[in-house]
Amino acid sequence: MVKAKKQTDALPPPGGEDNQRREKAAFTHSGHRQRLKDAALATNLVGMSSYQVLELLLYYAMPYRDTNELAHALIDHFGSLAAVMDANYQSLLEVKGIGPHAATLLTLLPALFRRYQQDLAAEKAVLLNREQTIAYIRNLFIGKSYEEFYMICLSGQYRVLQPVMLNQGSLSEVTVYPRIAVEVALRHKAKYVILAHNHPGGSIQPSADDVRLTEKITGVLAELSIRVLDHLVISGEFYFSFSEKGLLPRY
Repeated sequence: MVKAKKQTDALPPPGGEDNQRREKAAFTHSGHRQRLKDAALATNLVGMSSYQVLELLLYYAMPYRDTNELAHALIDHFGSLAAVMDANYQSLLEVKGIGPHAATLLTLLPALFRRYQQDLAAEKAVLLNREQTIAYIRNLFIGKSYEEFYMICLSGQYRVLQPVMLNQGSLSEVTVYPRIAVEVALRHKAKYVILAHNHPGGSIQPSADDVRLTEKITGVLAELSIRVLDHLVISGEFYFSFSEKGLLPRY
């Protein structure tokens, strides 16, 4: 009878070699990650490439992955860091390697930045002239790829009481009901309001429907002694002002 030879070297557990490779890679990447974090804190991102910034950001959604390749894949796919941030959740998931956690993080970041800017501005926002008004309203539309219609409620001293989104539409249109504008203005005890919506497509020219809607809202609010100061159409760095163009009284 042949006896089985005693095994002197224990076999690695199932998946052991793979685990060792992953642990070694994680150790290597952890050093790189820490160096990138240190550089980001030291420079406030100044001088860092878009790939590095995105790679650093992805760490927090993908702690055990090499995010360098994913950062390159995302920017190569969408064209720029800004385009990655503007991409919607489903589009991000279409990029190989991007899962729900990373897609959620990237989708919510522009919204978080807008909220920060709005809260910061609301603490001291007094809209005494068009320049202040445009600067304030532009923050409402940062990163927006669909039309949205806002009404900014102001006190008698032109202090912002509340910016309210009346509705969100498609890439090229949004529907707003004047009665909703009345309810919002009364709820926030507005003395004045400013209307604003964006044109993601690039043109700042208001449509005939934009003009008719402005006239309706102006009319119903005037009956309540609430004045519409302006209606602004925003597209990137450009704007169209109903007041400036004589479609509403200047203020």
